[in-house]
Amino acid sequence: MKASKQQKLTNKFKHKHKVGLCLSGGGTRGFSFIGAFKAFEDYGIKFDMIAGTSAGSLFGSLYACGFCYEDMYKLTYGIKNKDFKRSKLIFLPSKLDNLQEIIKNILPVSRVENLKIPYFAVAVDLKTGKEIHFKDGDLSKVITGSCAIPGVFEPVKYRNMTLIDGGVVNNVPADVLRKAGCDFVVTIDCNSVRGEGTTSDKLLQQFSASIGIMTAYNSQKGINLSDIVICPNLKAFNSLKINGKNDMIKEGYRATVEIMPQIQNLFIGKLRKKKWTQNKRNLK
Repeated sequence: MKASKQQKLTNKFKHKHKVGLCLSGGGTRGFSFIGAFKAFEDYGIKFDMIAGTSAGSLFGSLYACGFCYEDMYKLTYGIKNKDFKRSKLIFLPSKLDNLQEIIKNILPVSRVENLKIPYFAVAVDLKTGKEIHFKDGDLSKVITGSCAIPGVFEPVKYRNMTLIDGGVVNNVPADVLRKAGCDFVVTIDCNSVRGEGTTSDKLLQQFSASIGIMTAYNSQKGINLSDIVICPNLKAFNSLKINGKNDMIKEGYRATVEIMPQIQNLFIGKLRKKKWTQNKRNLK
């Protein structure tokens, strides 16, 4: 898309109210976010604030840094499953040191507060059980802490905390954006099939289903606090493997374009009054 046309689209959807982008957890299904970002880019949609849990915190940091779709897509070249999880044994968690190094190498900033778009990463402190919303700090530590799925990855030590995946308590952090001053929230839920359970007798499948049931329960508040929810159909993909990442990206784009008229209406004000009244009630 030519720069002049892109600028015209961006100007068309300038807005007075703050609109936040909420990105759910969902493991490697988070590759679908890249496709959604391309749709926002193509249609001139820009957000004022971003919050993400787990995979949402990782891909959200790229978006908050100002990376375009092409930049993000190039970063997927050569990525392998072992870059995320090195151990193949059940309940032998992998360290996230490798992911920390990848983050340090690809992002031009090392601090959360230096990202171009205000950004929150959600994690849980295992010592206190408290939900933590990082709006500053070491970016690689914050992201890996947010991504540390219990039983899959080792917790991340940071600031006298022991960080684990934010999805344990808040897998769709729309409330973080509301409390930070966003008037409206668009959510991308890359794991909307969570909570379906399993008939398998395999321990790993049962563990995965248990995590899904737990996150399905704590996701509902965030869904209710969202004005628009984009749900790519990613049921066919394993959330712990990158196989099919290009198809996940395409599905993220398709699902976002499909709902784009509603997003555009939100930005130009047609959905605002009703949605804002409803979400003020849900936040209480």
